[in-house]
Amino acid sequence: MRDIVWKRLCCPVDFSQESRAALRVAVDLARRLGAELTLLHVEDGTSTDPSALDAWLADATAAGVRAESARAPGDPQVAIARFAEEQGTDAIVMGTHGRAGRAHSLVGSVAESTVRAARCPVMVVHSDWTGIR
Repeated sequence: MRDIVWKRLCCPVDFSQESRAALRVAVDLARRLGAELTLLHVEDGTSTDPSALDAWLADATAAGVRAESARAPGDPQVAIARFAEEQGTDAIVMGTHGRAGRAHSLVGSVAESTVRAARCPVMVVHSDWTGIR
């Protein structure tokens, strides 16, 4: 079998606790793999602090990885997979809110949509996963 080479990772962030958990995993993977990490924020019309992405990027670079930020317009359920395809992303690491039942059927799942649409591997991280053994 041939080795899998992941050099470009993408971590979509919406500045939630779930995104923070995914960022921890993405930074660790980028460090271990020597990969570049892109923090992606999808601007879907809800207001967010523009400096928040810069702060999260500073956290990633302070952890010792090569990182950059990017913004994409549109619906996150479509925009994340589209961005990954256009940028040649090797893997996506993202958080999930873990909604179930009626909340899931009304809101849908960005993580689920990304898993279905992305042409690269997608790792989904729950906010309560610590990774500490």
